Amino acid sequence: MRAASLTAVALVLSMAMMAQDKYMGPRPQKVDVPYLLHADTLIEIEAGTAAQETRKDSTIAVISGASSPVKTPLSEPAFIIRTDRQQADKFELYKLDSKNGKREVVIGQKKGKGMGRPVYLQITRLDDKLFRIEVDEPLENGEYSLTPQGSDNTYSFAIY
Repeated sequence: MRAASLTAVALVLSMAMMAQDKYMGPRPQKVDVPYLLHADTLIEIEAGTAAQETRKDSTIAVISGASSPVKTPLSEPAFIIRTDRQQADKFELYKLDSKNGKREVVIGQKKGKGMGRPVYLQITRLDDKLFRIEVDEPLENGEYSLTPQGSDNTYSFAIY
């Protein structure tokens, strides 16, 4: 009888610990769209599509508009995404240059110099199909875009 009651107590404790680990924060309204996390508030970031332009020996990804309407003061922003078709671990973050009323980044170059490099990200699973994407290094003020690898979809924001 004593072993059975110890097993029951252990089962109740393990269930209580699992319940504590469950994510209780805000959840995105839309699927496959990253949301900027500000305390307990989610802000939908600017969704768009990058166009590719070829200049001299470079391929440039270009997003219309000189700056994103979505801004944050956080130098290491975090995002929450609820996935369906997107894979959270396939997102990359790039710093964009604002030129001539557009935002752009070099994505291909024959000589290899001046290419945009992705910023390091940390991905954490919060719940079934719910992930936290965190920037793993301090960012300087400017324009940025999250993009799934191999896609022209962009999710842009600015740090001020």
